[in-house]
Amino acid sequence: MNNFKTLLLGTLLSATATTATAGGILTNTNQSIDFLRNPARDAAIGLDGVYSNPAGVAFLPEGFHLGLNWQYAHQTRTITSTNPVFALGRKNLGAETKEFQGVADAPIIPSIQAAWNKGDWSMQFNFSVPGGGGMCEYADGLGSFESVVGTIAQQLAPLGATGYDMNGFMRGRQYYYGVQLGAAYKIYDNLSVYGGLRFLYGDATYKAKISNIQVRTQTTIGDAYVDFGSFLDAASTKVDGMVSQVNSGIEQVNAGIAQYEAAGMPVPAELSAKLAELQGQYAQLEGTKNSLNGLQKYSQGVNLLCNQTSLGVAPVIGVDYKLNDQFNFAVKYEFNTQIRMKNESTVDEASEIPAVNKFRDGEKVNEDQPALLVAGVQWTPVTPVRINAGFHMFFDKDASWYNNSQRLLDHNSMEYLLGAEWDVTDRLTVSAGAQMTRYGLTDEYMNDLSFVVNSISYGFGFNYKVADHVKVKAGYFETDYENYDRVMSDKVRDSFTRTNRVIGIGCDIDI
Repeated sequence: MNNFKTLLLGTLLSATATTATAGGILTNTNQSIDFLRNPARDAAIGLDGVYSNPAGVAFLPEGFHLGLNWQYAHQTRTITSTNPVFALGRKNLGAETKEFQGVADAPIIPSIQAAWNKGDWSMQFNFSVPGGGGMCEYADGLGSFESVVGTIAQQLAPLGATGYDMNGFMRGRQYYYGVQLGAAYKIYDNLSVYGGLRFLYGDATYKAKISNIQVRTQTTIGDAYVDFGSFLDAASTKVDGMVSQVNSGIEQVNAGIAQYEAAGMPVPAELSAKLAELQGQYAQLEGTKNSLNGLQKYSQGVNLLCNQTSLGVAPVIGVDYKLNDQFNFAVKYEFNTQIRMKNESTVDEASEIPAVNKFRDGEKVNEDQPALLVAGVQWTPVTPVRINAGFHMFFDKDASWYNNSQRLLDHNSMEYLLGAEWDVTDRLTVSAGAQMTRYGLTDEYMNDLSFVVNSISYGFGFNYKVADHVKVKAGYFETDYENYDRVMSDKVRDSFTRTNRVIGIGCDIDI
C-alpha cells in the first residue's frame, strides 16, 4: 500500500499515443496520396519519390514540381484485459474481464514534396509527419490503471474493504515533424544517386488521471461506497484502536513474565510465545498505520501532465537503376535518428519504478527513430501497366529506446509490399496495393499503454490530370490487424488489437 502513488504514476505517465498508419513501431511511411492508393512505391518514378525513392526523382522532366497532400486517419485500439481484481469494481458487475478502447484521430496529416530538376541534378524538399501524427484518448483509462486501484482495494480487505469504484482517463498527443533536404544526380542515363539530411522535431503531451476513487464497505443495512479519504480516516481510527488493544495485551503478558522472573521461576513457553505473537501483531499494525497515513495524501486521486520536445537529424541516401524500359530498381537507407525527448512534467521526485522516471521533470528520454532500409522494383510488362514490389527493414534492435526496451523485441520489424498501376487513359491512372507488416513482438515488450500488432494493409485510388500541368489524387487505405494475446499468469492476461482507416486527397503541379 505504501507504493500506491508510485504505482499510479507509473501506469499513468507511461501512456503514449501515436497514430502511425503505416510503417514501423515509431515510423510513419504513408507520406503521400500515392502511397495510400498503392503502398509499394519504393521503386516508382514520381514526385512522391522525394520521400519514397528520392534517387528516382532525378528521372522526372526538367522544371519545378510541387506536391501537396492531406490525409485523415482514424484508429481504434482495443485491449481486452482479464484480472481477478476487476470483479471488485462497481462498474464491472462481478466480471473479471473488461474491454478498454482508445480512439485515435489524426484529422490533419500534411505532407509537401518539391523538386527542381535541371540537367542531371534534382534539388529536393520534403515536409511530413514521419512519426506520431495525432491524439489518442482512453475515456475510461486502461486496465493497468484500474488493476492498481483494484489491488489496493484487495489489500484493504482486512480493514473492511469489499470493492472499489473509480474514474480513469488518458489522452496522449504526439507529433514528429520532419523536413528532408537533399539532391539527386544522374551519373548515367540509367543510374542516379541521392544524398540528403532529415530533420525531426518531436512534440508530445500526455495527460492522465485517476479520480473519484471510492471504497465499498459492508454495513448493517448493506453495502455502501465511501470516498477513499473517508475510508482511510475510518480505517486509521480502527487501526489505532487495534494498536491500543495489542499494547494492553503486551503489558499484561510482560506483567506475568515479570512475576515469574521475580519468583526465580522459568517463564512458561506459552507466555513467551504469546508475547512474540503480540509483538508481531503490533509491528504489522504499525506498518499498516504508516501505509494508511501515506495513502491519505493521494485520496483525491492523481492528475498528471507531461510535455516533451526534442530535435534530431540523420542522413538519407539512395540509388535508382533502370534496366531497359521494363525494370526499375531502387534502394534507400535512412540512418538512425537519435531522439532525446526532454520532459516538462509534474513528476519531480525520482522513483524506484522505471516508468515514473521516464517522465520525470527534466529527464531526457531515448526514443530513436530506427534506421530504415528500403528496396523496391518496378516492372512494366506493357506500357500502361506497372507492377511494384518492395521490402522494408526497420532496425529497431539497433536503436536506443528508454530502458533498452528494444532489446525485448524478438527481431526487427519488416514489411512486404506489392501493388500495381494502370494508365486507363492519358489522363486517368488507377492503382491498388497491399502491405504486410511483421513486428518482433514478445510478451515482455507488449503493454496496454502503447502497442502495435502485426497487420495487412490495403490501399486503392486514382490520379486524374485536370490540366497539362496539374494532377489531382485521392486514395483510401485500411489496415486489418491481428490479435496479440499476452499471458501474464494463469489469471491475468490481455488481448490487443486495432483498427485503422485513412483517406486522403492531393495535388501535383508541374511548372
